[in-house]
Amino acid sequence: MASKRSESPFERIQLFAPVSAYQGPIFADALAKILSRVKVEIVKRSDQAKGFVRLPKRWIVERTIAWLIRCRRLAKDWENLNLTALMFLRVASIRLMLRRLCNPT
Repeated sequence: MASKRSESPFERIQLFAPVSAYQGPIFADALAKILSRVKVEIVKRSDQAKGFVRLPKRWIVERTIAWLIRCRRLAKDWENLNLTALMFLRVASIRLMLRRLCNPT
């Protein structure tokens, strides 16, 4: 039995945490048109911070992208079709999850 596909590929997104460069009415209005039910939480840098400081939620995304870029196939944009690129991204994600499950440290 085939499962029903949702209308929006972003249906499961509940929270969007962009950096402070995206605060403002233009971004908020555009996001409200596309994803009306998504909560936006702007990640701001501390006033006391000097130099490079990891931003709490942003670091999770950056770390995950770094893990995925370790896969040679994802290091450059070789794919002609978005669907092919998405497939290789999923394969890399599955590989990463399997390595973490099979080799707990």
